[in-house]
Amino acid sequence: MAGHIQDRWYKTEPGPDGKQHRVKSDRYGSGLRYRARYVGPDGTEKSKSFPDRQKRLAEQWLANVASDMSRGQYIDPRAARVTFKGYSEKWLKAHSADLSSQIVTEQRLRLHAFPILGSRPLDSFRPEHLRDLVSALEANPRVSGAYARNIYGDVRAVLSAAVDDGLLPRNPCSARSVRPPSVERRRVTPWLHSQVQAVRQALPERYRTMVDTGAGCGLRQGEIVGLAEDAIDFEAGILRVVRQVKLIQGKAVFAPPKCNKERDVPLPSSVAEALRGHMDNCKPVEITLPWRKPDGPKVTTRLLFTNTAKGVVWRSNFNIQEWKPALALAGLIPCARDGKYESAREHGMHALRHFYASVLLDAGESIKAVSQYLGHTDPALTLRVYAHLMPSSQERTRNAIDGLFLPSPDGADGPETAQ
Repeated sequence: MAGHIQDRWYKTEPGPDGKQHRVKSDRYGSGLRYRARYVGPDGTEKSKSFPDRQKRLAEQWLANVASDMSRGQYIDPRAARVTFKGYSEKWLKAHSADLSSQIVTEQRLRLHAFPILGSRPLDSFRPEHLRDLVSALEANPRVSGAYARNIYGDVRAVLSAAVDDGLLPRNPCSARSVRPPSVERRRVTPWLHSQVQAVRQALPERYRTMVDTGAGCGLRQGEIVGLAEDAIDFEAGILRVVRQVKLIQGKAVFAPPKCNKERDVPLPSSVAEALRGHMDNCKPVEITLPWRKPDGPKVTTRLLFTNTAKGVVWRSNFNIQEWKPALALAGLIPCARDGKYESAREHGMHALRHFYASVLLDAGESIKAVSQYLGHTDPALTLRVYAHLMPSSQERTRNAIDGLFLPSPDGADGPETAQ
């Protein structure tokens, strides 16, 4: 049996004969008599009290605790007092992700998970509660499938941490009956070269080379905005992606590229020429921003792309004031109505990355190389997104089989004729 049971109505004291005698304590007759005590997996003592005449119940409780420990199903009694919201807020403070990721995760949990699961004690979680969450997310027309998956992933991460901390025996998200929110996978439709050029020409001159950099090197928008003079090696034909500009709590900061994946990208001569011309017309500007977070250490570098005030290109301002008007002039979205443009999610600057990937794959470049140049976490992600853009192997298959079974023009009738 784990632990022991203390009878708080009695205590032992040495008698006149020097022997230990059991005598009534000051608590005799009042309060809960028995206290079952044991040491938990975390090394701290746990206890539960029982009234008079229920010692056997206390013994059974200790036996159940010992059984749960041996089966790996032990739950820390603290779980009955900790709600999902309370634990999530504590988890967020100790989360190792960067500040911007913490902010986004907190927002998703606060807006979508806490209203459904926030007040539920951790020890009461069952698979049905996760199924209810998934159903609510899928029924919300304002939550896309991909966004719902991110919310579900946040909840799963919190519950996994609760398992590690001994507050849950297992993660209910792992139950067979619980499935993540469904996602409608949309095939990427890359722009044509003519569309890329049309958007480029519609932009003000100081921003046109941003299109060359995105379409010719596959950089993300934040990486283009954060591209500095020292990242270009014209002699080696290399563009080094080592930083991006992010907005955190309304403030611009320098940060590593997504997933902290610095990378070297081949610099085509056409893009190099465009960059040289841009640097002649719009000299690089020395910009100082904090690193990673608004109160981080200051970092100074000479950025290639700046706004008309020679400051950082703010993504929101650029997208509304420059990018969408260029899309409209290029015929990719309708013209503004009452001064506002329609949503153009599929035609954001990310479309330049899709164009870059489609060109490389069409030229026969390997998925591994494309993944490396795009800065993806692994080639499997690249394959999921762009597999349909790879050149079809059907014609090669037909030709290979026909070459084996059809007679050749010179009369040879198969590989068995080979010497």
